[in-house]
Amino acid sequence: MPNFRYISWSEYGNLAEALAEKIRARGRHYDLVVGIARGGIPVAMVVSDHLDVKIDFVNVKSYNDIGKRTPPRILSTLVEGVKEKDVLLVDDLVDQGDTLVFMKKYLSDQNPKSLETAVLFRKPWSTVEPDYFLETVSEWVVFPFELGEVGRQRAAMEAASKSES
Repeated sequence: MPNFRYISWSEYGNLAEALAEKIRARGRHYDLVVGIARGGIPVAMVVSDHLDVKIDFVNVKSYNDIGKRTPPRILSTLVEGVKEKDVLLVDDLVDQGDTLVFMKKYLSDQNPKSLETAVLFRKPWSTVEPDYFLETVSEWVVFPFELGEVGRQRAAMEAASKSES
């Protein structure tokens, strides 16, 4: 079982604010912030608010359980067009990088003027380097909006490992 890092609501707010400030401080203009649902929604909202930029979301599924990846697939897509826009793609973290690579290709195929990425955390083994991130972590990060889900998954994993022994 991986090591877990639990993020409180207060810490999460501070992290989202710090990422938004890091982006804003660079002075780069964006026409649209695109959040990757589910985890990227809250941080994308903070970034969008700080940059005073429109926001939209794409719902992408790439995990079935703790540490169990599936090929990324889009469940619902943008309302806003990205053609000829400066776009900032935002998620909570980049693990292996499959979702971010998938979404960069998906958006690039729609001909944005520019496309950059931002996440709170990146994993050291990630295949993609986001344009903005706060910290590199190896733990399984548990955000405050997923405590119930992760708790249920951990309980199931622990029960399965006990039945195997």
